[in-house]
Amino acid sequence: MVINPGVTIGDNSVIGAGSVVIKDIPPNVVAAGVPCRVIREINDRDKQYYFRDYKVESSV
Repeated sequence: MVINPGVTIGDNSVIGAGSVVIKDIPPNVVAAGVPCRVIREINDRDKQYYFRDYKVESSV
């Protein structure tokens, strides 16, 4: 991954391997490519998948 000087990557964003980031990336998105571009926003389904082994029972 290459990040140009002065470029900001937002909180909670995921940048794909080998990407060249030439402009600011907003928070909570998945971005990749050469040049790097936003592919999609991170949503609740992504968070559930990422934390699938750490689910808390609703009765707690």
